Amino acid sequence: MAAVSPSSDVSSFPAPASSPVTPPSRTPVVVIGAGPAGLTVANILRAVSVDCVVLETESREFIERRPRAGFLEEWAVRALQRRGLADRLLRNTEMHGEFEFRFAGERHRFPYGEMTGNRHFVYPQPLLVTDLVRRYADELGGEIRFGVRDVELHAIDTDRPEVSYTDPDTGERRSIVCEAVAGCDGARGVTRASMPPEHAAVARHDYGVGWLALLAEAPPSNDCVVFGVHSRGFAAHMARSPQVTRYYLECPPGDDPENWPHDRVWSELRTRLSADGARPLAEGPLIEKRVLDMHNYVVEPMSYGRLYLAGDAAHLAAPIAAKGMNLALHDALLLGDALVAHCLKADDSGLRGYSAACLRQVWQYQEFSQWLAEVMHGASSGDPFRAASATARLRRIFESPAAAAAFAELYIGKDIDGGGHPGTA
Repeated sequence: MAAVSPSSDVSSFPAPASSPVTPPSRTPVVVIGAGPAGLTVANILRAVSVDCVVLETESREFIERRPRAGFLEEWAVRALQRRGLADRLLRNTEMHGEFEFRFAGERHRFPYGEMTGNRHFVYPQPLLVTDLVRRYADELGGEIRFGVRDVELHAIDTDRPEVSYTDPDTGERRSIVCEAVAGCDGARGVTRASMPPEHAAVARHDYGVGWLALLAEAPPSNDCVVFGVHSRGFAAHMARSPQVTRYYLECPPGDDPENWPHDRVWSELRTRLSADGARPLAEGPLIEKRVLDMHNYVVEPMSYGRLYLAGDAAHLAAPIAAKGMNLALHDALLLGDALVAHCLKADDSGLRGYSAACLRQVWQYQEFSQWLAEVMHGASSGDPFRAASATARLRRIFESPAAAAAFAELYIGKDIDGGGHPGTA
């Protein structure tokens, strides 16, 4: 989708004769993207009767099935619960309060829940998206326009931003004049591209490795997350349901998933996750197989004019520390509250401080992900110094109570900056 200059007037972009233009409609907020961030913002607005329109390029069926992350930090779940957005989640989730590192043929359990009083909630993103769509659209009557095409942003540096798109049913160009745009359309969406490059700097870090992401129709082989640190490469085991398990295997960046047939996958998983006393892996058909190139980025600032980015549109956290969906919710809670204050009280202090408030947490999580990545990948780097340093980091976690406490707090996303998470009482 092509973005136009943010300061351009929509009237200077006549549509082709085959795409008639209808008069613009109006709403206080346009939310672009129906993922966890966009739907959380929309639900916060709808709950206090602030109108908004959600635009989504995919179908409802697609977003409710798209495989994504599955670990929610406790602060995020409690914030959703206070807003009435976690009822099904709390009825159907599993909670984890420890994980296991395997290295040098040994198993090391880490009880971070006992140390911090907080746990992870295992709830795949498609289920959360389904819940949020149901609440916003089916129960509260909110408007989501699915399957829209050619979304463009106009005049976002004015007090009358406008969003135009092509209606998938009629082919007509439609536009919405609003007071603010929430850009929640992910890493490849139009909103990030609509920010002037001279205004928004993108900081990027490439880890130089890939992860083969796998879903297996097989029951979990352990009662908690397992991280395998091995000279052949990192591996991980994560329960998704009683019948499905997520696995990761370190691989070269850009590798072809077809290079990993069934037998090779299970052979490598057995090798990299082996340890004394470990249960054998329960094998099963591989129903998903894709390669993720491990990299992070941060857009700074996360706002321009009346456009406010949230979630992957603003920052990407590789799945190394399971921070991505949690950061998206952190953004969305802050942005939703700031938009409510703007629309109901003419108070723009939250919008003015939005980017700075988000970025403080974003950089804390990015730094932790980078630290943990070195622990996970040092052994397979081919560099004896990095390998030995990574092992020293691991052993310090298990031998030093102070190091263990600091690690546990960062791993579970405890209130790192002392400023309180959004949505807290």
